[in-house]
Amino acid sequence: MKIAKADGSYLKELSKMEKQHLLLIDDFGIQPLDAQSRSALMEIIEDRHGKSSVIITSQVPVSGWHEIIGEQTIADAILDRIVHDAHRVEMKGESLRKKRHVETDEKFDLKN
Repeated sequence: MKIAKADGSYLKELSKMEKQHLLLIDDFGIQPLDAQSRSALMEIIEDRHGKSSVIITSQVPVSGWHEIIGEQTIADAILDRIVHDAHRVEMKGESLRKKRHVETDEKFDLKN
């Protein structure tokens, strides 16, 4: 969305997203949002709220999302729209990537 804002296609990209039945935001919270990303997220979530679905995956617990979004008022608005109508699935246990890596090491005897 930052590139779209820079090249003038932001509204077109936002319109494309709005037409999708499902938006997937993967690895949310890997880094804190800057002002431009926070604003874009607010617009996207606001446009979709109550109309279409969003799936958000994150390794950060929801309790830490406020800090990642930053700017308390905007974070409150975004999280209010996301969290209160959400179906949450919290997964526990070891990473499947890590598990697969260990299985591959064992299969090819890569430990030594």
